[in-house]
Amino acid sequence: MTVSEPEIDAVLTPELITLEEPPAEKAAAIEFLLDRAVDAGRVTDREAALEALLAREEETTTGVGMGIGIPHAKTDAVAEPTIVFARSSAGIDFDAMDDQPATLLFLLLVPAEGGEEHLELLSSLSRALMHDDVRERLHEADSKAAIEETITEAVA
Repeated sequence: MTVSEPEIDAVLTPELITLEEPPAEKAAAIEFLLDRAVDAGRVTDREAALEALLAREEETTTGVGMGIGIPHAKTDAVAEPTIVFARSSAGIDFDAMDDQPATLLFLLLVPAEGGEEHLELLSSLSRALMHDDVRERLHEADSKAAIEETITEAVA
């Protein structure tokens, strides 16, 4: 099952994509991504969202390998499913199985009652990112629009 294009458009909007370099340390990078969601009005309680994200990091790594980090959480601190994107030129240690630093970062937040939606978004995103060409396009994209288009095409 894939996420439809209108759904991904609602989950990943231009204000949730940043071309700014995130901090080099994992927890700081997660906060950096979270702040994009806060600034976009997607998060109702920053501290609760951060606590949920960091608790999830404690359970098991969100570094999926191939230079990808997908910190994620289900929390009442978010009203609607949200994906935030950033990339790191140096890479961030997300404790990936392949020991490669994460250069493509996706923060995924879904409402606490959105269990199915959470899994659907996470699996669609993960499947899309397995493709070398998708990762390459995300690295080479020079605008928020190019990033949004790449993710929308890959996930839809």
